[in-house]
Amino acid sequence: MRALLFCLAALVAALPSSAPAQIKASPKAAPPTTETRYFTSIDGLMEGNADVILKETRQGKTLTAAVLDVCYPLDKGSGRKDRFVANLSVSGQTLTGNTQTLGEKSPVTIKLQRKPTGETFEFRGQITIGRTVTEVASSDNSDLSEREFQENQTIDDGITPSPKDFTEVSPEAIGVRIKLEAATELLKSLKGQDVEVSLSSLPITCDELRAGEQTINLTTDPERAGALIARLKSTPGVVAVGWTAGIVEIDRAIRFPAADWRDGDNVNKDKLASVVSGVLSRTLAASPASSSWNPTTGTLKLTFKRPSQLYPALGLTDTIEVAGLVSTDKPGASDRLMLWIGSPSITTADEGPGPKLNLSDEATGEEEGELPDDNGSVEALARELNGQRWDADKSAWK
Repeated sequence: MRALLFCLAALVAALPSSAPAQIKASPKAAPPTTETRYFTSIDGLMEGNADVILKETRQGKTLTAAVLDVCYPLDKGSGRKDRFVANLSVSGQTLTGNTQTLGEKSPVTIKLQRKPTGETFEFRGQITIGRTVTEVASSDNSDLSEREFQENQTIDDGITPSPKDFTEVSPEAIGVRIKLEAATELLKSLKGQDVEVSLSSLPITCDELRAGEQTINLTTDPERAGALIARLKSTPGVVAVGWTAGIVEIDRAIRFPAADWRDGDNVNKDKLASVVSGVLSRTLAASPASSSWNPTTGTLKLTFKRPSQLYPALGLTDTIEVAGLVSTDKPGASDRLMLWIGSPSITTADEGPGPKLNLSDEATGEEEGELPDDNGSVEALARELNGQRWDADKSAWK
């Protein structure tokens, strides 16, 4: 018996040892990635006049949160706008929410059904603002990534605070970007001042409502522009101020020495207008009729008259108007001036004695884009003033 036990022990000792069995756990699935997507339009909303941003937060394909931002005209055809932003409750593909508009404080109720349709999405439901109910039935809506959305949000206000010269901005044109809450006081402070406010810049756009800042465009005499910009910089709420695009087209501008045209620190505008009028009367083959400088904007208005060649037997008269502007060629002091001369505007009328022939000027679509020939007026002025023209190919004065 003892011999048998020893044999069994030896046999067990000879067997290879084995480690305890390892039970490998299945790896846990990674949670769905959280992603932000945007819709920047919902077709047909408010008759296509609404500016919409729907921001969605998703985990994988599951919608977890949504914010609806809608900017819209207060009245049909109106430049005035209102806006609401609503955090929506998400239940499957149903989006609901309540808020009020930021301007008029009107109550807003949102009830939308969202339906993925392949690569696009469909939205149906209702948006109620006050007592106005808007039916939503919009299909084929594509979404954007965060990067794509941000790339489309860049706003260029066109303001250049310190331009090196006036070849890309206009010496009379000023842009002011200001906080919305401060804009009204700024505009009121300009009453009675020698400055014009552009009507087109007064309505607040949807981009401006979202940014909380408005860009207002002003026009003043170039001789006062620098001082006005300096004053506006210290105005409460002003974010940026500087020169911007205006009436000056650089290909119709002339740069010339300032020495002969100075009257102290200012330009002798009457002397300059007389010379310009004399040159243009020759190139346009017309007699000078009037000359005036606008005291607010600093623009020159010259008027000429000549017999019309449209139908010589009728003895009609052409009235030609030409606008101009003079300034230094860059902000601040300079030994060079820049003169801009606009394209001539021509009207024809019966100014003869006795009964008049009533005429109407109904240009066709093709004719509306054509400008009257100035017969080399800019080139003739450049020679008279010993000035330079702009070379667009070399981006330099020649």
